Amino acid sequence: MASLNVGNLGEYLREQRRNAQLSLRQLADAAGVSNPYLSQIERGLRKPSAEVLQQVAKALRISAETLYVRAGILDAERDRDDVETRAVILADPSLNERQKQVLLQVYESFRKENGFGTDADADVDVKADADAGTGAGVDADAAVDGAETVKNPHS
Repeated sequence: MASLNVGNLGEYLREQRRNAQLSLRQLADAAGVSNPYLSQIERGLRKPSAEVLQQVAKALRISAETLYVRAGILDAERDRDDVETRAVILADPSLNERQKQVLLQVYESFRKENGFGTDADADVDVKADADAGTGAGVDADAAVDGAETVKNPHS
């Protein structure tokens, strides 16, 4: 079954790459992965790490969470609302990247407080936090303080 997920991932990536009008080489360069490796992912021969999926998603300007679901890293049924919420936040053009990360941290802290955070979520979040240059495990108060700092950096 994992092979099936990887195949679906590869087909989806190829479709997204073509929609973005990028060659395989252009996407590989933009994502910082090798051209042969990306080709193997698209053909369903390799299962990429969450880090590689995040790099590819960023290069394609799509939600990394969507790729995580397609790769089987996140459970689609259990995490559908979470993935959709994150995708909306990440796609909001009125927020800068730092504001998006702070908002995602607040959202995740509330989910954990309400018993919806899982170990799998934490693994993905820690990686996303590290890539974004933020601290993992930020509580809601700290994240809100961060949002206020971003909103008014001179106060």
